[in-house]
Amino acid sequence: MTDTVDDDVMASDFIREMCKQVRAIDTYGEYDGWSAERLLAPFVLSREERKEIPVIGDPDEVTIARVKAYYNAIAGLIEQRSGTMAGTLMNISHEGFGRALITVGKLIVVDRRLRDVHRFGFESLPKMRDDAERMVSAAVELIARHRDVAEL
Repeated sequence: MTDTVDDDVMASDFIREMCKQVRAIDTYGEYDGWSAERLLAPFVLSREERKEIPVIGDPDEVTIARVKAYYNAIAGLIEQRSGTMAGTLMNISHEGFGRALITVGKLIVVDRRLRDVHRFGFESLPKMRDDAERMVSAAVELIARHRDVAEL
């Protein structure tokens, strides 16, 4: 990956929103002064790193907070691009399975099944950004098609 790609990724709306969400859950200011790369490093896991994480037992609170930050960042971008308020709803069982929903009004714009939350992460920041951008684009398009339901 070249520096230009890195700069483009780091300057993207999604990465900026992710940094806001991660900083928002930092109640003690431990992340003050951290770069975006350092803040988002826990979201990047290689396939080998993921395989090493056991899925037996409850997912830890830090991992669940990362999942919430990711979907809250997506909801934030949906709000910015559609001009409507988006809300995140998550249900994760103690086994690491569940569902993430983002709603706008009475319209469900994102519905993702979650599996093995213990291993939540992406192979790279560009892949995380691209996954999020696909969801945001689809959600904004859905809102435009069903504006009446989104405004309920």
